[in-house]
Amino acid sequence: MKIAIVKLSALGDIVHTMVALQFIKNYYPDSQIDWFVDEQFKSVLEHNPHIRKIHTVSLKKAKKEKSILSILSILKELKKIRALGEYDLVIDAQGLIKSAIVTRIISAKKYAGFGKKSIREPLASIFYNHKVSIGYDKNTIDRNIKVICSPLNIIVDSDKIIDKQPFIFSSNQEQLYIKPYIVFVPGSSWESRNYPKEKFVEIAIKLNKKCVVIWGNLQEKEKAEWMEKQSSLIKASKKLNLDELKKLINNSILTIGNDTGPSHIAWGMNKPSIILFGPTPISRVCQTPINRVIKSSSKVNPLALDKNDYSIKEIRVDDVVEISEKLIKVSL
Repeated sequence: MKIAIVKLSALGDIVHTMVALQFIKNYYPDSQIDWFVDEQFKSVLEHNPHIRKIHTVSLKKAKKEKSILSILSILKELKKIRALGEYDLVIDAQGLIKSAIVTRIISAKKYAGFGKKSIREPLASIFYNHKVSIGYDKNTIDRNIKVICSPLNIIVDSDKIIDKQPFIFSSNQEQLYIKPYIVFVPGSSWESRNYPKEKFVEIAIKLNKKCVVIWGNLQEKEKAEWMEKQSSLIKASKKLNLDELKKLINNSILTIGNDTGPSHIAWGMNKPSIILFGPTPISRVCQTPINRVIKSSSKVNPLALDKNDYSIKEIRVDDVVEISEKLIKVSL
């Protein structure tokens, strides 16, 4: 059976969809699975043994360039892939109009995706002949698994998800920093999702452990360098690509971060983590004995997130430290 999965972005969403691959392989060990992803996120998928081929689609680049030539180039590449042969099943795990269009350009016997009441852009559902219904407010991982596994008649319960095998791998086990260390992820796409940098510093000092702070842009770099100046325990990382980020997290004893892509990689590697939530719902993750969350007191509507909710600042340092100490004992 030839299967194609379309999940173009973003980093955390791709991680929370990749977990389904092992369940497909458990039921259909001879299946061939390809993945269509935006070029900038290709590396997170690399080295997964269940993916036969990764096809890149540069939609974000085309949007940034606002060039007709870029869009025509993407269509040309997709048509080349279409000419290579037909898939038995193509699954749009994104649920957007852009991903639905990519899905239908690919040649397949069956097209699957979310039903119109289960996605943010209901129009996308007209592109599928197999529609999967699950509430948009349900757990993100459950949603991703269901849209991929339901067309294949695979049922995955919560115990299987918690007992999952690692599914994110780096190119090798090279150590970028001397062990043991904790990874801090203090940045995200919204400022209201960010735990205060001063509190990250307090955590490092109270735990008395070396901490490496990752960053992805100039503003986050400045924050990491400020944190480094506050304590000799803290080190701002170098500029990391996705493969290096995977290596860093894989060799860590703990990752502590905001609700953002790099924080979720630890879950995919079965590495200890704590994710701090303010304006976003904890239904975006699946907690395990070593992957924990701490949520602020604010009420969150998954269908209407409030970017002005800065309640993450309320999370107590001592609460983070208490859970961290327990997870570090397991890791060491």
